[in-house]
Amino acid sequence: MDNPSRFNTFAHTFKYRSPLWIESDSDLSRSSENRSNSDDSVRSDSSGSINNYLDSKIPEHHQSTASGFSDGDNTQDDNNALSDEERAKTPLRSPRRKLPRRSRSEFSMDDEDYSPSNSVTSVNSLASLLKEKLQSIPQKMRKKPTDYKLRAFVLLMFLAVAFFIGFAYTLYRQKALTKAYFESVQFNEGKRLIRIFNRDDIEILRASLAIGVQNKKKSFPCLPEHRRPDGSICLEWQEDLRFYLKCLPHDPGVDNTTCYSVHWKALRNDLAPMDCFDWSETKVHWYGGGQSANLTWPLDSGSIDFTPFITGDMQKNQFGNVLTRYLINSKGAAIIIDEETPLYLAVNDRKKQICIKAQFDDFAFANQLTEFPELKYNICTSLDMKSLHSSIHSHSRAPLWDGLKPADMQTLESLISEPVWQIAPRFKHELQAETISKYTEDVIDLGFLKQGHVLINEFWQNEIGDFTVDTSRFKTLNTTVDKLHRRGFKVAFTIQPFISTESGNFAETVQKRLLITERNGDRKIPALTRFKSVDSAGVLDATDQRAHAWIYDKLQIVMDEYHIDSFFFDLGTAYDMPHYYRCEKRLINPDQYKTAFVKAFEKSLNIIGVSSAVSLPRPPMFVSLPPFESSWEALRSVIPTMLTYGVNGYPFIMPGAVGGDIYWPGSEQFLPSAKGSLDSNATNATQENGIDLPEKELYIRWLQMATFLPVMKFTHLPSKYNDERVLEMAKNLTILRQKLITPLLLKYKREALEEGLPLVRPLWLGAGGEASLLVRDEFTIGDEIVVAPVLYPNQTTREVYLPAGLWQDGIDGSLRKGNRWMHEYRVPIHRVAYFIRKPDDMRF
Repeated sequence: MDNPSRFNTFAHTFKYRSPLWIESDSDLSRSSENRSNSDDSVRSDSSGSINNYLDSKIPEHHQSTASGFSDGDNTQDDNNALSDEERAKTPLRSPRRKLPRRSRSEFSMDDEDYSPSNSVTSVNSLASLLKEKLQSIPQKMRKKPTDYKLRAFVLLMFLAVAFFIGFAYTLYRQKALTKAYFESVQFNEGKRLIRIFNRDDIEILRASLAIGVQNKKKSFPCLPEHRRPDGSICLEWQEDLRFYLKCLPHDPGVDNTTCYSVHWKALRNDLAPMDCFDWSETKVHWYGGGQSANLTWPLDSGSIDFTPFITGDMQKNQFGNVLTRYLINSKGAAIIIDEETPLYLAVNDRKKQICIKAQFDDFAFANQLTEFPELKYNICTSLDMKSLHSSIHSHSRAPLWDGLKPADMQTLESLISEPVWQIAPRFKHELQAETISKYTEDVIDLGFLKQGHVLINEFWQNEIGDFTVDTSRFKTLNTTVDKLHRRGFKVAFTIQPFISTESGNFAETVQKRLLITERNGDRKIPALTRFKSVDSAGVLDATDQRAHAWIYDKLQIVMDEYHIDSFFFDLGTAYDMPHYYRCEKRLINPDQYKTAFVKAFEKSLNIIGVSSAVSLPRPPMFVSLPPFESSWEALRSVIPTMLTYGVNGYPFIMPGAVGGDIYWPGSEQFLPSAKGSLDSNATNATQENGIDLPEKELYIRWLQMATFLPVMKFTHLPSKYNDERVLEMAKNLTILRQKLITPLLLKYKREALEEGLPLVRPLWLGAGGEASLLVRDEFTIGDEIVVAPVLYPNQTTREVYLPAGLWQDGIDGSLRKGNRWMHEYRVPIHRVAYFIRKPDDMRF
């Protein structure tokens, strides 16, 4: 019983107290060799040799008090025992033995704890131990699959938390960079994004500012010397731009309009400040600016590349003859660009943006008022689109009637109530005294049209710029004019500020230095240009007071000798100016020339109209629409062009002639031509001037539309068609205009003079609703009559939108419910669709 006790004591000590030492390769080889040669001896002498071997391998400080084993033969212990010194120097090693069968040895654990991984004697090497550990991994995974599902869930939760933290941080950064100004304005300095809200917290304008500057470039507060004392917010993107934002003072008790001033100053010459106003996010439509062949109604339905914002010929240039630096959207936000800004404008329907930028060039904006380009504009907001438009164009503080003489008011009313008879032959020799007399006789023979104004084009002179009557063709012009006056007509001459080099006045104006000169040339040498049929002409300097006096003296002689009643100013467009123009006073752009010319004579001469404008002329002057060719496409362009000019702040519009305008020589493609008729056997008559009449159906539909316009202008008389149906229709339309339309136009004339609202308006200015924003082939007179003319050939039906309210059909007198579309509405060739607003209780 002694030996088992000693064995248990050693096993317990080895299991819990002895560290495992890995033997070296030499020891392993020697022990393996000994095991292969004496397997039996190991088993027989295990009680002695193993005890001695282990005693020799266990360090002294790890040995138990019973340090050996014995099977009863104590004599072998003394022979095989090691000395204490050798035991202390020898580390404990695990001897390898190849057992014949798998059984528990002295070193084994209990049966349930045994495994190759925890058996000390079963480990052959570190590699085999690693291999066994790796092989056990799949078994553990199969045994505990829920552990890895839990780990995957925890990982996903960690990623989700990390994402939300990053997202929240991004939003925080955006909010931190977005500052609120003036209650309704939010500006993100990092993205340079400005957003403006109305009182209901609805976003009405969104703009990306300073396009072209690096997106991540940081802004800094301006230095003290660059700040303004008016409370403007000042930021600077170093070496690029300086930005000012200010809320303009206003009286909330007067109206609900609030305006903000935006001012960009470029800090180097190669940078053009540019802001883009987005309509995709705000879901708005834009109006105003100007008319172009590529821009329709509304502006965002077309597209135009960056181009100088100056007047031109829509057939040749991007913009038409009338412009205003004013844009308004359908949610009640407007942009008003300062006239000193060298403005370029683009409409990008793909990106859904209207962009403006300040950029110098060598023609439109060659006269640099500042060292580097500056973009200045105001953003105005109000409750809705109608109230905003009325507020901006209101003339309550300086009404248009202020300073008008009784004669001016009479001229204004006569232009509305009486036709304008435009005598404009293609060539000079076609205009004679007999031509004028015969034309007015034909008007009188009609018997139902009033006399009105006889407008004679520039061919009353021999050469443009003579400012004297051509006596070779008008030997008795004073007699002819007196006859016209007795018949009830008023006579107006067309004049231009251009002096043909063939004119006798050219040498005089050059000698007196009254003409515009070259920018970089000798002040004695005039700058030349082309104008209409004139290949070479100088331009009178409208900024020179001496030129004003010279022109007025010439025209005064004509008025005194021939008793001319008024003048029409044919001013051309910006592109008619010399390319390198230079005036006595510096102009911001070439369009300012026409404004200076009109202002020089608006109080001294009776002027009934101007051909081009960038600012509102003083009444009774009407602003003329551009010349339109005789075609269905041109007919469809009249309404959107007229509505655009009205939105731009020109209440008094003079449309072109019924059936199309006669253009000047060199532009024969715009002359009227015969293209079909109402019946296949009919042929168009030819005027005595050799010009084919417009197509009969086109003329009829044009006349129906013109009946409702502020001014009716004729070049071709309805009697020239030799068709009783045309004459009968013209007579009925004349009666309709005299009884219904003219009184309404005169009624709203007062509203136009006081508030600046146009006589002819878009549907949205009198009614709400999304549908009214897109209608481009209807218009209203005030808010009482809706007009929907037919604008396509061979068409007797059309779609009609009626604004909210109760309306009486002008064709059959029936009552119509508003705020809806009427499909396939019948409009016979001899009728025009119009609807009169009635009180809501009339249906009962």
